Amino acid sequence: MIEIGRVEALFRYPVKSMRGESVQSADLGWHGLAGDRRFAFRRVNDRGGFPWLTATRVAELLLYTPHTGTDTAADLPTHVRTPAGDELPIFSDELAAEVGQRFGSPVEMMHVRHGVFDDASLSVISTDTVEEIGRLAAVSAEARRFRPNVLVRTIASGPFREEEWLGHSICFGSGADAPSVSITMRDKRCSMINFHPDSAESSPEMLKSVARANSNNAGVYGTVTSIGKISVGQTVFLVR
Repeated sequence: MIEIGRVEALFRYPVKSMRGESVQSADLGWHGLAGDRRFAFRRVNDRGGFPWLTATRVAELLLYTPHTGTDTAADLPTHVRTPAGDELPIFSDELAAEVGQRFGSPVEMMHVRHGVFDDASLSVISTDTVEEIGRLAAVSAEARRFRPNVLVRTIASGPFREEEWLGHSICFGSGADAPSVSITMRDKRCSMINFHPDSAESSPEMLKSVARANSNNAGVYGTVTSIGKISVGQTVFLVR
């Protein structure tokens, strides 16, 4: 094992494309972080293979905040705080109607036990990659634009170093029970990274910069090979 860095931050996104949350630790299971993307709005009139409503269609979804009510230890949200400050049950008709009105077509909230992911159940990006893209785009670097699960501060400096992990595994901690992930593919980016996570304002130069600098890729995806707990500050090892 080769030490390559440490966990700088952890994020999960209880409802796909809604505001995420930063956590200090989380259980990594076979289907990603516990509580990550277990809910999503389905476009009722869509019969395609990917019926989920995302912020690429309704950027204001980023301004909706899922939460667990009084049970702050729960992994799954029970309510959503709207941009106007209303607290609505996650399966309420009112919430679905409000989001459907923004989209212009009916939607319904779905609970998907194993999560709704674009390509893989865990996404990883380094602080250097985030900072370099921000520099190129002349936009304040903000890791949450990229909606990663794990933000890694690497020992070796330089952007896009994550791609050196392709075909290998990374391990969080060194004990026998340390969780690990096989790094399987690059994370090809879409217009989602243009939207500021706190305002939903668009900065198209973000995606343009990724396209110019690294063929539209930023970060990597992984498949869980060993389950366990990930925590901020943990040492990250590369296993070749």
